[in-house]
Amino acid sequence: MRTQTYMVRRQNVAAGGWSRNYNTVRHTSTTTKKIGSISNATIVGLLVLIVGLIYVSQGTQATNYDYQLSEIENEISELEAKREDLAVERARLTSVATAENNEVASNMENASVEGWAE
Repeated sequence: MRTQTYMVRRQNVAAGGWSRNYNTVRHTSTTTKKIGSISNATIVGLLVLIVGLIYVSQGTQATNYDYQLSEIENEISELEAKREDLAVERARLTSVATAENNEVASNMENASVEGWAE
């Protein structure tokens, strides 16, 4: 039997030991940088400004839709008034044509002024 010429060293990785293919660099928490109070206030202010601009732009967009809707409603009311005028004109023209083709109307005499009544 062969004798072992190398040593196998196994440590528990969970217990803090090192093993193969693991990074052996530890980062300490002392190198973390903290944000200052002025920077923090500036970031919060910018976030509030951005949210405010989004809110205003959405409100403006809704107002634009209101203007477009009112323009369309005005156009609808104008077209309805035009339709009513055309219906009255059609009824008038139909009644004139009906009166011309009526037998009673064709047998009537034309009116003329005979004289003054005293």
